[in-house]
Order: sequence, then C-alpha cells, then structure tokens
Amino acid sequence: MSKENENVRYKRVLLKLSGEALAGDGKILNGEFLEKVSAEIKKCADMGVQFAIVIGAGNIWRGARQGGLKIDRVRGDHMGMLATVINALALQDYLIKAGLKTRVMSPFAIQQVCETYSQYKAIEALENGEAVIIPCGVGYPYFSTDTGMMLRAAELKCDCALAAKNVDGIYDKDPNKYPDAKKYDALTYEEALNKNLKALDAAASAIGMENDIKVLAFALETPENITSAIKGENIGTILSNEKI
Repeated sequence: MSKENENVRYKRVLLKLSGEALAGDGKILNGEFLEKVSAEIKKCADMGVQFAIVIGAGNIWRGARQGGLKIDRVRGDHMGMLATVINALALQDYLIKAGLKTRVMSPFAIQQVCETYSQYKAIEALENGEAVIIPCGVGYPYFSTDTGMMLRAAELKCDCALAAKNVDGIYDKDPNKYPDAKKYDALTYEEALNKNLKALDAAASAIGMENDIKVLAFALETPENITSAIKGENIGTILSNEKI
C-alpha cells in the first residue's frame, strides 16, 4: 500500500508525457529512459500520489505534421491515436516492471490490446493505487493530446496537470530557435492567449480555464523533475487562472 507523505503537494495528478521526450537519439523509444521515468512515477506512487497518464506520439507520428506525406487529416489523426497506444503499452510494461500495477484504457475499443476508457473505472483504479494510462487523446480527430490531458484532468478531478515535455517550461518564443527567448515562471490562461504563446491549443486552454485546472509545464529530460513537480518545487512554468 502507498503511504501518505506530507511533502506531497498534489495527491492526484494527470501526467502528460510527450512522445518526443520518451525517444532516444535515433530511436522511437529509449528503454533506459523509460526505466528512469517509471522509477520516478513508482517513487511518487509510494508517497501516496495517484497517477493518470496521457501520452503523446510525436516520436512516431503526428496527424497534423506528416513529414511530407499527404494523408487525409482524419485518417492521419487516427494513425496518431494508434501510435499513442504503442507508447502506452511500452510505458505500462516498464511501470509494471518497476512494481506499479498499471492499466491502459483507450477511449475507443481495442479490446484485444487494452480496456475501454471509463471515467468511473479509471477513478476506481486510481483510488486502488493503480496507475491509469489513457492513450488516443480524446478519441476523435482534430483534437491534440494536450486537449486530452485537460479533458482527463477535469473528468478525473486531478489536483494538477503535469505537462512533461522536451522543453523546460513556457517561453515567449521558441527557445530552440531564439537564444534570447524568455521563460515564464507563471502565467494565467488569459495572458498566454493574449500573448499568443501557444502554451496549449485553444480547445485545451478553454477546458483548463472553465474547469480551473492548474498546469505545470516542465522538462522530462530530467526524470527527477516528476518528483520535484509533485512536491511543488520551483521548476518549469505554472499555467492557471490565478495570477501569481
């Protein structure tokens, strides 16, 4: 059984893992890195934290960015959703090996591979100390996995959405292109939209604003950041309705 820890700020979190962040150099998935990420999640679970996990697939395929191919957007998005299932199954395997019971629950039925997503079954699993991985975004084309992150955070009544990506926060411009890019410690949804920062897409931001969801964006490059985020340490960028 997991044990409550007074150093934990967030009891139930929605962890969004970028597919690109899970990839190694020239690889689709980096096994050593998956092992480190799984160990951090298990460590936090042992501290009493409940994990719902939404996973991206930028390491395999993005429906809106097809690398020169010209596939119909709806079909391309379905391909992207299936790619997230590949990542979800890989992460499930590593989490189970780390000692954490884990389910994969897809919003559309793939019964031979995983369970079909149910909000109530997911909450029951979380309360029983299981991690729940939810691939396929919201289950429909034209919506990003960031929208899936916010939708599941709202449905599962999470204390915070942890957006673990390959960038260490939200910047005023792309830090990979502009050396003078400025990182924000905290932003409101309104500020991010007014500044056109594209921290989240419009649909994801709307869900966050309406449901008052706090997002902490940080770099997954250092897996220990997951534990730091859970403890409320000063990493990344906080996005919320509240001006800090």
